Amino acid sequence: MTFSYNKILATFIKVAIVAFAFWFIYNKLTKHNDLKEFIKLLGNIPSQQIWAVLGIIFALMLCNWGLEAAKWKQLIARVEQISLWRAIESVFCGLTWAVFTPNRLGEYGGRVFFLSPKRRIIGVVAMTVGNIGQLVLTNVFGAIAVCVFVHRFIPIEPIFQAAICGVAMVFGLFFIIFYFNIKWLNSLLLSMKFTRKYERFYAVLARYQKKELLKILLFCLARYAVFTTQYIIVFLWLIPELHMTDILMLVPILFFVQSTLPSLDLLDIGIRSVTALFFFKYVTNQNTAVVACIASIWLINIIIPAILGSYFVFKLNFFGNTQRN
Repeated sequence: MTFSYNKILATFIKVAIVAFAFWFIYNKLTKHNDLKEFIKLLGNIPSQQIWAVLGIIFALMLCNWGLEAAKWKQLIARVEQISLWRAIESVFCGLTWAVFTPNRLGEYGGRVFFLSPKRRIIGVVAMTVGNIGQLVLTNVFGAIAVCVFVHRFIPIEPIFQAAICGVAMVFGLFFIIFYFNIKWLNSLLLSMKFTRKYERFYAVLARYQKKELLKILLFCLARYAVFTTQYIIVFLWLIPELHMTDILMLVPILFFVQSTLPSLDLLDIGIRSVTALFFFKYVTNQNTAVVACIASIWLINIIIPAILGSYFVFKLNFFGNTQRN
């Protein structure tokens, strides 16, 4: 009786998650003016060129999330051994959950439900370590790019420019030092009485060695390089007069600003567009093309993976181990 009830409830939850995700996606796509502008821009471009460029961007998207799956497998090795394919399934499943949850919180649930029940909370902690690694690079490269941007486009006294660079350097060093000493967080939690009783969940923080953290950070760096390359290709394709150096300066700033703003994945496109227009106005007046570039990357990197991940949602078992066929 209980087994049948759990099975029915699990099926209902899966259907609800997928239906909710698809409703969000459909609702956003049908009202998305930026995507309509992107389609208009493609009207004057040969179809062979369109398919070639978008095919490359799509392949880079698969590479990006494949690297994330490999990173997830490495992170979770301290908790539970999973295959690379199982890691890929969990990553794409998490993307389906993330698309309609604030700050991508659903991504945690989508991934950890591929682990055995007793290891799921620990899996959340392990996933946080990987997210911190990605945030370190976003902040470090973003801070450097902001310094370059201020030097080139903001007319202020040299002493203030030097102060900004100094603050950026301290800011970046803080994140690097904190990441490679993530065990400090474990010690901090142990020092507080009300969190000490949950030690079994966050004790994994103390197990990561610097060599292991470096390997995880290299996965993060590879991902950063991949989605930066996506932006470079699309911007140079739709706005060929842009200089590579300008793109390499502005794209890290976009990542940096977006990482500080709370949002939904599906609402995030509006934030991305406004941010891009604000900074790219210094190097181009092709506002429509800038917004179209952002919209195309958003579609390929967020929406398509979320749709693909809906298949893996049905492979979850909320009340026991995942199916491991």
